[in-house]
Amino acid sequence: MFLALREIRRGPWRFALLTGAVGLLVFLILFVQSLTSALIGQFIGAIKHQSADVLVYSAQARKSLEASVVPPATLDAVAEIPGVSASGPFGEGTFSVRAASKRRDAALIGYEPGKPGAPTTLTEGRLPRSNFEVVASSRNRGEGFGLGDRVVLAKGGRVLTVVGLARDINYSVLPTMFTTFDTYAAARRDANPGSTTVWPSAVAVEVAPGASARDVRDAINARISNVEALTRNQAVREAPGVASVSQSLGAVVFLCFFVVAIVAGLFFLILTVQKASALTLLRAVGVGGGALVRSLAVQVVLVVVGGIAVGSLVTVAALGASGASLDATLSVRQLVVSGLIVFVLALVASLGAIRRVLRIEPIRATIPGGMS
Repeated sequence: MFLALREIRRGPWRFALLTGAVGLLVFLILFVQSLTSALIGQFIGAIKHQSADVLVYSAQARKSLEASVVPPATLDAVAEIPGVSASGPFGEGTFSVRAASKRRDAALIGYEPGKPGAPTTLTEGRLPRSNFEVVASSRNRGEGFGLGDRVVLAKGGRVLTVVGLARDINYSVLPTMFTTFDTYAAARRDANPGSTTVWPSAVAVEVAPGASARDVRDAINARISNVEALTRNQAVREAPGVASVSQSLGAVVFLCFFVVAIVAGLFFLILTVQKASALTLLRAVGVGGGALVRSLAVQVVLVVVGGIAVGSLVTVAALGASGASLDATLSVRQLVVSGLIVFVLALVASLGAIRRVLRIEPIRATIPGGMS
C-alpha cells in the first residue's frame, strides 16, 4: 500500500490520465446502455407495461402488433382454452391527432375495461371508465397529453380526454394513449369511413391462478390455427426491431469493455517495464514479490474504482442535461453490473504486468546492466 501510494504521488498526472481514460470508457458504456433501455422502452413500453400475460397475434403478423388482425371468432376460441382466466380484444393503431395546437401522430391502444390489456404503471389520475377517456404516457405530458388535456382526432374530430398518466407506455416511439376498445373502434371507423366492423389487433389473455403463461401460450398455438400466441416477455423481447437495436448498441458496449481491458492492461504493463530497474533493486534489498504484486494491485483498484466513479458522475450529468429529449436514466443495477465487469476485466488485464513483476530475479541487480 505504501509503495503504491508513494508512486502515485510521484507521478499523479500519469495515473490521473489513466483514471480519466477509464472514466470516459465507463461513461460510454453506461450512457449507451441507458440510451438502449430508453429507446427499447419507447418502442415496446406499451406491450411491456400492460396487464395481459399472453398476447395472441395473427400468424401472418410475424410478431408485429401493428401488422396483426384477428377475427372475432378467435376471441371466443381463446376464451375456451384451459388456463385462460379472462380474455378480451386488444387493438393498436397510429392516428393523426391535434394536441397542444399541434398536429402529430399518436398511437391509440384499445382494450375492454375490466379485462386484460390495461396499463399497469398508472402514476396520476385513473383508468378510462367510459368512451373517449384515455390514459396517456407521462413522458408526453408537456406535448398536450397532460392530465385533463383534450386530444382531438384529426379524422372525425372526436375529442379524447386525458384522465390518467402512466409511465413507460410509449409504442413505436410515439405519444401513446390507452382507451376503451369501443373508442379505438370508433377512431378506426372514422379513419376508414367504408369499414363497418373493426377487428382487434390481438387477443389479450389473463392466465388463471396456478396456471403457467407458457403452458397457456403453447395450448393456444396448438389448438387454434392461424395465430401466434406470445407471453408478455416474449412479445417484448421478440418485437420487430428490438433485437437489431439491442445487438447494434450491444456491440458498441462490448467494444468499450474490450478497450477498457486493453487500456488498463497495456498501461500497467508499460509502467512495469519502465520501472524494471527500480523493481529489481527493491527485490535485491529484500522486498518480496508478493509485496510488489500487492502494490500493483492497489494501483489497479484505485485507478479502476476512480474511473468508475468519474464515469458514473459524468453519465448522471449527461442524462440529466438531456432531460426529456432522451428520457433515459441510469439504474443502480446497471451501474453495479457494468462496474463489476469493468473491475474484473481490468484485474484480468493486469495479469501480464503481475506476471512480469513475479519474474524479476534479485540476482540481476548484481549483473552490470542487469537492472534494466
